[in-house]
Amino acid sequence: MLVFGTQIHIVTFIFMVLESGMFLFQLAYYTVRPQDKSRAWYLVLLLLMLFYNLAGGLFPDPKIPVPVAIQEMIAYGSGFLTAAYFPFYFYKAFGLKQLRWHALFGVPLFLMLPYLVFFIVIYAINGNLDTDIKYGMIVPFVYALVLLWRIFTAIRRKYEWERNRNKYLEEIAMNLAVMPWASLAFFGLVEESQLAEVLCTNTGIIFITILFIHKAIKQSHWEYELLRSVAIDGTYPGIFWENCRRFGLTKTEVKIVEMLYEGLSNKNIADKIFISEETVKKHIYNMFRKTRVKSRTALIHALQNLPGIAGPQNFS
Repeated sequence: MLVFGTQIHIVTFIFMVLESGMFLFQLAYYTVRPQDKSRAWYLVLLLLMLFYNLAGGLFPDPKIPVPVAIQEMIAYGSGFLTAAYFPFYFYKAFGLKQLRWHALFGVPLFLMLPYLVFFIVIYAINGNLDTDIKYGMIVPFVYALVLLWRIFTAIRRKYEWERNRNKYLEEIAMNLAVMPWASLAFFGLVEESQLAEVLCTNTGIIFITILFIHKAIKQSHWEYELLRSVAIDGTYPGIFWENCRRFGLTKTEVKIVEMLYEGLSNKNIADKIFISEETVKKHIYNMFRKTRVKSRTALIHALQNLPGIAGPQNFS
Protein backbone atom coordinates (compact mmCIF):
# COMPACT_ATOMS: atom_id res chain seq x y z
CA MET A 1 0.00 0.00 0.00
CA LEU A 2 1.46 3.33 -1.12
CA VAL A 3 0.71 6.80 0.24
CA PHE A 4 -0.07 10.16 -1.38
CA GLY A 5 0.34 8.86 -4.91
CA THR A 6 4.06 8.22 -4.37
CA GLN A 7 6.14 5.04 -4.17
CA ILE A 8 6.47 5.35 -0.39
CA HIS A 9 5.06 2.27 1.35
CA ILE A 10 2.67 2.84 4.24
CA VAL A 11 5.11 1.13 6.65
CA THR A 12 7.91 3.44 5.50
CA PHE A 13 5.60 6.40 6.07
CA ILE A 14 4.75 5.21 9.60
CA PHE A 15 8.44 4.93 10.47
CA MET A 16 9.03 8.40 9.06
CA VAL A 17 6.23 9.86 11.19
CA LEU A 18 7.56 8.17 14.34
CA GLU A 19 11.13 9.24 13.66
CA SER A 20 10.00 12.80 12.89
CA GLY A 21 8.19 12.93 16.22
CA MET A 22 11.25 11.61 18.07
CA PHE A 23 13.49 14.07 16.26
CA LEU A 24 11.37 17.12 17.14
CA PHE A 25 11.02 16.03 20.78
CA GLN A 26 14.73 15.35 21.20
CA LEU A 27 15.65 18.56 19.35
CA ALA A 28 13.51 20.58 21.78
CA TYR A 29 15.24 18.86 24.71
CA TYR A 30 18.67 19.43 23.17
CA THR A 31 18.08 23.18 22.83
CA VAL A 32 17.66 23.28 26.62
CA ARG A 33 20.81 21.18 27.26
CA PRO A 34 23.17 21.69 24.30
CA GLN A 35 26.05 20.17 26.30
CA ASP A 36 24.41 16.75 25.96
CA LYS A 37 26.57 15.43 23.11
CA SER A 38 25.02 11.96 23.10
CA ARG A 39 21.69 13.54 22.26
CA ALA A 40 23.33 15.49 19.42
CA TRP A 41 24.74 12.28 17.88
CA TYR A 42 21.31 10.66 18.24
CA LEU A 43 19.63 13.60 16.48
CA VAL A 44 22.00 13.23 13.53
CA LEU A 45 21.19 9.52 13.35
CA LEU A 46 17.44 10.20 13.31
CA LEU A 47 17.89 12.82 10.61
CA LEU A 48 19.89 10.42 8.44
CA MET A 49 17.31 7.64 8.90
CA LEU A 50 14.56 10.06 7.84
CA PHE A 51 16.57 10.99 4.76
CA TYR A 52 17.25 7.31 4.00
CA ASN A 53 13.58 6.32 4.33
CA LEU A 54 12.40 9.29 2.26
CA ALA A 55 14.93 8.86 -0.55
CA GLY A 56 14.68 5.06 -0.59
CA GLY A 57 10.89 5.14 -0.63
CA LEU A 58 10.45 8.02 -3.04
CA PHE A 59 13.14 7.37 -5.66
CA PRO A 60 13.34 6.48 -8.45
CA ASP A 61 10.03 7.80 -9.74
CA PRO A 62 9.71 8.95 -13.40
CA LYS A 63 6.85 11.27 -12.36
CA ILE A 64 9.22 13.41 -10.30
CA PRO A 65 10.77 16.23 -12.37
CA VAL A 66 14.32 15.17 -11.54
CA PRO A 67 16.48 13.00 -13.84
CA VAL A 68 16.21 9.34 -12.84
CA ALA A 69 20.01 9.07 -12.70
CA ILE A 70 20.13 11.84 -10.10
CA GLN A 71 17.34 10.14 -8.14
CA GLU A 72 19.30 6.89 -8.11
CA MET A 73 22.43 8.67 -6.93
CA ILE A 74 20.50 10.30 -4.07
CA ALA A 75 18.74 7.05 -3.09
CA TYR A 76 21.95 5.02 -2.94
CA GLY A 77 23.80 7.95 -1.38
CA SER A 78 21.32 8.08 1.50
CA GLY A 79 21.99 4.41 2.23
CA PHE A 80 25.77 4.78 2.07
CA LEU A 81 25.71 7.92 4.22
CA THR A 82 23.53 6.30 6.89
CA ALA A 83 25.65 3.15 6.89
CA ALA A 84 28.78 5.27 7.23
CA TYR A 85 27.40 7.13 10.24
CA PHE A 86 26.42 4.06 12.30
CA PRO A 87 30.01 3.15 13.34
CA PHE A 88 30.74 6.80 14.10
CA TYR A 89 27.61 6.99 16.26
CA PHE A 90 28.56 3.94 18.31
CA TYR A 91 32.14 5.22 18.62
CA LYS A 92 31.00 8.61 19.95
CA ALA A 93 27.73 7.95 21.78
CA PHE A 94 28.73 4.67 23.47
CA GLY A 95 32.46 5.23 23.82
CA LEU A 96 33.55 2.24 21.71
CA LYS A 97 37.12 3.48 21.32
CA GLN A 98 38.18 0.48 19.24
CA LEU A 99 36.05 1.89 16.41
CA ARG A 100 37.93 5.18 16.16
CA TRP A 101 40.03 4.24 13.11
CA HIS A 102 37.06 2.70 11.31
CA ALA A 103 34.75 5.63 12.12
CA LEU A 104 37.23 8.29 11.02
CA PHE A 105 39.17 6.59 8.23
CA GLY A 106 37.93 3.09 7.36
CA VAL A 107 34.34 4.05 6.62
CA PRO A 108 35.21 6.99 4.31
CA LEU A 109 37.76 4.81 2.51
CA PHE A 110 35.80 1.57 2.11
CA LEU A 111 32.21 2.83 2.02
CA MET A 112 32.02 6.43 0.81
CA LEU A 113 34.86 6.22 -1.73
CA PRO A 114 33.33 3.24 -3.63
CA TYR A 115 30.02 5.13 -3.68
CA LEU A 116 31.64 8.22 -5.20
CA VAL A 117 33.60 6.18 -7.75
CA PHE A 118 30.90 3.74 -8.91
CA PHE A 119 27.58 5.46 -8.18
CA ILE A 120 28.57 9.01 -9.10
CA VAL A 121 31.49 9.06 -11.54
CA ILE A 122 31.18 5.74 -13.40
CA TYR A 123 27.36 5.78 -13.33
CA ALA A 124 27.38 9.30 -14.79
CA ILE A 125 29.62 8.00 -17.60
CA ASN A 126 28.02 4.65 -18.51
CA GLY A 127 24.49 5.06 -17.15
CA ASN A 128 24.42 1.34 -16.29
CA LEU A 129 23.34 1.00 -12.67
CA ASP A 130 23.31 -2.81 -12.73
CA THR A 131 27.02 -2.94 -13.56
CA ASP A 132 27.81 -0.33 -10.92
CA ILE A 133 25.91 -2.30 -8.27
CA LYS A 134 27.62 -5.53 -9.29
CA TYR A 135 31.13 -4.15 -8.84
CA GLY A 136 30.61 -1.11 -6.64
CA MET A 137 29.08 -3.06 -3.74
CA ILE A 138 31.80 -5.71 -3.44
CA VAL A 139 34.18 -3.73 -1.22
CA PRO A 140 31.42 -2.09 0.92
CA PHE A 141 29.71 -5.45 1.49
CA VAL A 142 32.91 -7.23 2.56
CA TYR A 143 33.95 -4.28 4.72
CA ALA A 144 30.52 -4.20 6.34
CA LEU A 145 30.99 -7.79 7.51
CA VAL A 146 34.48 -7.01 8.85
CA LEU A 147 33.27 -3.87 10.60
CA LEU A 148 30.26 -5.68 12.02
CA TRP A 149 32.62 -8.13 13.73
CA ARG A 150 34.77 -5.25 15.02
CA ILE A 151 31.71 -3.56 16.50
CA PHE A 152 30.63 -6.78 18.22
CA THR A 153 34.09 -7.29 19.73
CA ALA A 154 34.20 -3.64 20.84
CA ILE A 155 30.84 -4.03 22.58
CA ARG A 156 32.01 -7.24 24.21
CA ARG A 157 35.15 -5.56 25.51
CA LYS A 158 33.20 -2.58 26.83
CA TYR A 159 31.12 -4.78 29.12
CA GLU A 160 33.63 -7.44 30.08
CA TRP A 161 34.92 -5.61 33.17
CA GLU A 162 31.64 -5.43 35.08
CA ARG A 163 29.20 -8.04 33.80
CA ASN A 164 25.98 -8.55 35.68
CA ARG A 165 22.45 -9.24 34.52
CA ASN A 166 21.60 -5.64 33.72
CA LYS A 167 24.86 -5.00 31.89
CA TYR A 168 24.49 -8.23 29.99
CA LEU A 169 21.02 -7.27 28.78
CA GLU A 170 22.32 -3.85 27.76
CA GLU A 171 25.11 -5.55 25.83
CA ILE A 172 22.61 -7.76 23.97
CA ALA A 173 20.50 -4.71 23.14
CA MET A 174 23.55 -2.95 21.68
CA ASN A 175 24.35 -5.97 19.50
CA LEU A 176 20.77 -6.13 18.27
CA ALA A 177 20.90 -2.42 17.49
CA VAL A 178 24.04 -2.90 15.38
CA MET A 179 22.96 -5.95 13.38
CA PRO A 180 20.49 -4.14 11.06
CA TRP A 181 23.30 -1.79 10.08
CA ALA A 182 24.92 -4.55 8.00
CA SER A 183 21.64 -5.03 6.14
CA LEU A 184 22.13 -1.63 4.51
CA ALA A 185 25.03 -3.07 2.54
CA PHE A 186 23.08 -6.25 1.82
CA PHE A 187 20.05 -4.43 0.43
CA GLY A 188 22.35 -2.34 -1.73
CA LEU A 189 23.68 -5.56 -3.23
CA VAL A 190 20.36 -7.28 -3.95
CA GLU A 191 16.99 -6.05 -5.06
CA GLU A 192 14.33 -6.45 -2.37
CA SER A 193 10.89 -5.08 -1.67
CA GLN A 194 10.69 -1.73 0.06
CA LEU A 195 8.69 -3.30 2.89
CA ALA A 196 11.37 -5.90 3.74
CA GLU A 197 14.11 -3.29 3.51
CA VAL A 198 12.44 -0.69 5.71
CA LEU A 199 11.43 -3.23 8.36
CA CYS A 200 14.95 -4.58 8.62
CA THR A 201 16.91 -1.34 8.52
CA ASN A 202 14.60 0.56 10.90
CA THR A 203 14.60 -2.19 13.51
CA GLY A 204 18.00 -1.00 14.72
CA ILE A 205 16.57 2.45 15.44
CA ILE A 206 14.10 0.88 17.88
CA PHE A 207 16.89 -0.76 19.89
CA ILE A 208 19.07 2.36 19.69
CA THR A 209 16.17 4.46 20.97
CA ILE A 210 15.66 2.05 23.88
CA LEU A 211 19.37 2.27 24.69
CA PHE A 212 19.34 6.04 24.40
CA ILE A 213 16.35 6.39 26.73
CA HIS A 214 17.93 3.93 29.18
CA LYS A 215 21.17 5.92 29.17
CA ALA A 216 19.30 9.22 29.63
CA ILE A 217 17.39 7.82 32.63
CA LYS A 218 20.65 6.60 34.21
CA GLN A 219 22.22 10.00 33.70
CA SER A 220 19.23 11.82 35.21
CA HIS A 221 19.23 9.47 38.22
CA TRP A 222 22.97 10.00 38.71
CA GLU A 223 22.59 13.79 38.56
CA TYR A 224 19.67 13.70 41.02
CA GLU A 225 21.57 11.57 43.56
CA LEU A 226 24.64 13.76 43.22
CA LEU A 227 22.69 16.98 43.78
CA ARG A 228 20.74 15.40 46.64
CA SER A 229 23.94 14.40 48.42
CA VAL A 230 25.28 17.94 48.04
CA ALA A 231 22.05 19.40 49.40
CA ILE A 232 22.13 17.12 52.46
CA ASP A 233 25.66 17.56 53.76
CA GLY A 234 27.61 19.59 51.21
CA THR A 235 29.89 16.68 50.27
CA TYR A 236 30.42 14.74 47.05
CA PRO A 237 30.44 11.05 47.99
CA GLY A 238 31.69 8.79 45.25
CA ILE A 239 32.68 11.70 43.03
CA PHE A 240 36.17 10.23 42.44
CA TRP A 241 34.69 7.06 40.94
CA GLU A 242 32.19 8.99 38.86
CA ASN A 243 34.99 11.14 37.47
CA CYS A 244 37.08 8.05 36.69
CA ARG A 245 34.14 6.71 34.69
CA ARG A 246 33.47 10.08 33.09
CA PHE A 247 37.05 10.41 31.83
CA GLY A 248 37.16 6.75 30.75
CA LEU A 249 40.03 5.64 32.99
CA THR A 250 40.93 1.96 32.81
CA LYS A 251 41.11 -0.33 35.88
CA THR A 252 44.91 -0.09 35.94
CA GLU A 253 44.83 3.69 35.65
CA VAL A 254 42.40 3.90 38.57
CA LYS A 255 44.75 1.80 40.72
CA ILE A 256 47.68 4.01 39.76
CA VAL A 257 45.91 7.29 40.51
CA GLU A 258 44.82 5.94 43.91
CA MET A 259 48.47 5.25 44.72
CA LEU A 260 49.48 8.66 43.40
CA TYR A 261 47.03 10.13 45.87
CA GLU A 262 48.79 8.18 48.62
CA GLY A 263 52.07 9.80 47.59
CA LEU A 264 53.74 6.71 46.12
CA SER A 265 56.54 7.14 43.57
CA ASN A 266 56.48 5.61 40.10
CA LYS A 267 58.90 2.90 41.24
CA ASN A 268 56.77 2.00 44.28
CA ILE A 269 53.65 1.85 42.12
CA ALA A 270 55.42 -0.37 39.59
CA ASP A 271 56.54 -2.76 42.34
CA LYS A 272 53.07 -2.98 43.88
CA ILE A 273 51.20 -3.86 40.68
CA PHE A 274 54.05 -5.80 39.01
CA ILE A 275 54.64 -3.64 35.94
CA SER A 276 57.65 -1.63 34.78
CA GLU A 277 58.26 1.96 35.85
CA GLU A 278 58.11 3.00 32.20
CA THR A 279 54.61 1.47 31.90
CA VAL A 280 53.52 3.45 34.95
CA LYS A 281 54.72 6.63 33.24
CA LYS A 282 52.75 5.75 30.10
CA HIS A 283 49.58 5.22 32.14
CA ILE A 284 50.07 8.57 33.88
CA TYR A 285 50.59 10.26 30.52
CA ASN A 286 47.37 8.67 29.22
CA MET A 287 45.48 9.99 32.25
CA PHE A 288 46.91 13.47 31.63
CA ARG A 289 45.65 13.26 28.07
CA LYS A 290 42.17 12.03 29.04
CA THR A 291 41.68 14.64 31.76
CA ARG A 292 43.51 17.39 29.82
CA VAL A 293 45.89 18.26 32.64
CA LYS A 294 49.68 18.54 32.80
CA SER A 295 50.60 17.61 36.37
CA ARG A 296 49.82 14.98 39.00
CA THR A 297 48.35 17.61 41.31
CA ALA A 298 46.01 18.78 38.56
CA LEU A 299 45.09 15.16 37.78
CA ILE A 300 44.08 14.44 41.39
CA HIS A 301 42.21 17.76 41.55
CA ALA A 302 40.29 16.94 38.35
CA LEU A 303 39.24 13.54 39.69
CA GLN A 304 38.16 14.79 43.11
CA ASN A 305 36.03 17.76 42.12
CA LEU A 306 32.44 18.03 40.97
CA PRO A 307 32.34 17.61 37.18
CA GLY A 308 30.13 19.33 34.67
CA ILE A 309 26.97 17.54 33.66
CA ALA A 310 28.09 14.25 32.15
CA GLY A 311 26.65 10.79 32.40
CA PRO A 312 28.54 7.97 34.05
CA GLN A 313 30.30 5.53 31.76
CA ASN A 314 31.81 2.09 32.16
CA PHE A 315 35.54 1.62 32.48
CA SER A 316 37.09 0.94 29.08
